[in-house]
Amino acid sequence: MEKLSEWLINNLPDNDQEAVIVHGDLRIENFVFHPTQARVIAVLDWELSTIGNPIADLAYACMPFYWPSGTPFPGCSNDIAIQDVEGMPSCVELISTYSHCRGLHLPLPNWTFFLALSYFKVASILQGVYTRALLGNASAENAHKYGGSIEPLAETGLQLCHRKLESSKASFPWKRGMFQQSVLGESVLQQLREFSKRHVYPAEQEVAEYYAANVQSTLRWQKPPVIEALKHKAKAAGLWNLFLPAVSGLTQLDYAFIAEETGRCFFAPDVFNCQAPDTGNMEVLHLYGTEEQKKRWLEPLLDGEIHSCFCMTEPDVASSDATNVECTIHRDGESYVIVGKKWWASGAGNSNCKIAIVMGRTENKHLPRHKQHSMILVPMDTPGVKVIRPLTVFGYDDAFHGGHFEIHFNNVRVPVSNILLGEGRGFEIAQGRLGPGRIHHCMRTIGIAERALELLCQRAAQRKTFGKKLYEHEVIAHWIAECRIAIEQARLLTLKAANAVDTMGTMAARKEIAMIKVVAPRMACKVVDCAIQVYGAGGVSEDLPFAHMYSMVRSLRIADGPDEVHLSAIAKLELREQLKNSLAKL
Repeated sequence: MEKLSEWLINNLPDNDQEAVIVHGDLRIENFVFHPTQARVIAVLDWELSTIGNPIADLAYACMPFYWPSGTPFPGCSNDIAIQDVEGMPSCVELISTYSHCRGLHLPLPNWTFFLALSYFKVASILQGVYTRALLGNASAENAHKYGGSIEPLAETGLQLCHRKLESSKASFPWKRGMFQQSVLGESVLQQLREFSKRHVYPAEQEVAEYYAANVQSTLRWQKPPVIEALKHKAKAAGLWNLFLPAVSGLTQLDYAFIAEETGRCFFAPDVFNCQAPDTGNMEVLHLYGTEEQKKRWLEPLLDGEIHSCFCMTEPDVASSDATNVECTIHRDGESYVIVGKKWWASGAGNSNCKIAIVMGRTENKHLPRHKQHSMILVPMDTPGVKVIRPLTVFGYDDAFHGGHFEIHFNNVRVPVSNILLGEGRGFEIAQGRLGPGRIHHCMRTIGIAERALELLCQRAAQRKTFGKKLYEHEVIAHWIAECRIAIEQARLLTLKAANAVDTMGTMAARKEIAMIKVVAPRMACKVVDCAIQVYGAGGVSEDLPFAHMYSMVRSLRIADGPDEVHLSAIAKLELREQLKNSLAKL
């Protein structure tokens, strides 16, 4: 204990460490959990609380992972192996999740100090318990047993001082295999599945009937009442804004599994406030918005009070090369004036769409062409904003998603404070927006493909032709096999991309993102097409979801950039890496 005390004194953290209220005895026994949801509703036993660094609480909670074998654990009758408890997160996962939620970089500062301090603290407490046992005034009958724990705990603290801790450098590894969710992610996914089974899927018929009844009415641009009711339930259950790591505490890898589940039902993302284009716009505001912009627009978007649209694509130029964008944003005193035409502005038909993010040219010929565009916030009720017409995708107006509209900006004037990040930063913002956003599309696309294959298999097992069930015909059996192979391949590549975003960042993961943008929609088109073929004429009717599915996944091969653009980018990145590797060998 004296040696450990000496080491702690000689390795005190710098005085600039943050000072907050520290619980002092943070362990699972002091948590009160919600009876049905995966969340803590109270923390008890604050008698050891003090002012200090919050990492001290995390280190204290992680002590069981380093606990000396054979040493009784306070409150437990037998020796424990916490790693073997089903559902218990690993130490690495706890540290990673904590760091991710707080926006800290690994390794955590002074982690070894706080862990060693925790063992010194517990050993000191147990010394007091043992002393009271010797004096005969201990409250616990077995208090005398803790006398033998003090020296092993002090030795463990000393050992931790002098050895390298892998967990302090962890970067979201997954203990149960490659591309596995964290414990938090698994819990949220299970909760979402149960919620969907109980509330979302049973509402599919009611939602379909609402749009069928209002196909010629302006009511089709409004959400059905049942959706609004489900949103309140999801929000109350904590299944809200799951796409945004800073809010949900989930990684992109966690969210990959969750988004796939929501992709199985076309309106499920809206129930959980995880629908495009709002998710991408919220990411933009979260990453690049000023405090004023966040307060006015991000907060109500996160609350689900309003919706938004994104205006980038133009009818008169080839928008696959976004430097062609002709919409102008020029400064006039304390205002910016926007002039131009946009189309495929998804969500603009929603009566609650209150804000548009507009990409336009703030040309400065002295700068490179990728520095001549900006993004600006334009309230939809600003004079000069003209919503011209809804566009259709294979005949569908996608009213549920607010449609896809052509919008004209006729000398629209907004305050200078509405610019995002600054003039010339448009492409920088676009890359930041489209990284996770593209992954979200691919994740949901895999969910669509899974639903289509599920329905395909049901039909193949029920229907007979030429005296045999459909699946008994070799061609159908091969389709089923090929669809399963394609889905698994796309899922693995998508999970790899999500993991790359988590561990390396969006820019470093741009090749993986581009690859899944090509692979996932192509795969889903193939699976849905097979399902249509198995259902025959019914497959192209509105009695089944395949026509709508196909319209969605086929359009994704153009949205966020056509396949050809992504393939060119992949080739350039691959050639660059190959050249770099070749030069390294010389």
